[in-house]
Amino acid sequence: MKEFFDNLSSEMSELTTKRYSTSFSLGISLLHKDLHKPIYSIYGFVRFADEIVDSFHGFDKEKLLIDFKAQTYLAISDKISLNPILNSFQWAVNTFNIPLDLIETFLRSMEMDLEKQAYDKAGYDEYILGSAEVVGLMCLCVFVEG
Repeated sequence: MKEFFDNLSSEMSELTTKRYSTSFSLGISLLHKDLHKPIYSIYGFVRFADEIVDSFHGFDKEKLLIDFKAQTYLAISDKISLNPILNSFQWAVNTFNIPLDLIETFLRSMEMDLEKQAYDKAGYDEYILGSAEVVGLMCLCVFVEG
């Protein structure tokens, strides 16, 4: 039965990717088929975190992000989550040995995005590292099989 839920979780990550980003979806389609599932899993995770900070106006974004972060680490350690996106992501993290520091750097960048502000060069570099570069590094873990 867990396999059924894991497959559903992967499908949710794929659907999330396809609904939110035609360009990222197109890029994934050019990869070897074996790479699709884990890359969709990573994108689903980063998309949901980004939605919290960019779109959930009228809600306590900070609280939502704190909760999402806690659920993320719990999913990774427990190797399961009832949140299909996090379940799919934890599978990719555990299968491809994605370092937790990459996830932490990404989530720190999302925290920085909670309040719109101007950054100096160091702050801007930190934000770009977390919001873009580490996502590529997570994908690299998949490309080199951990």
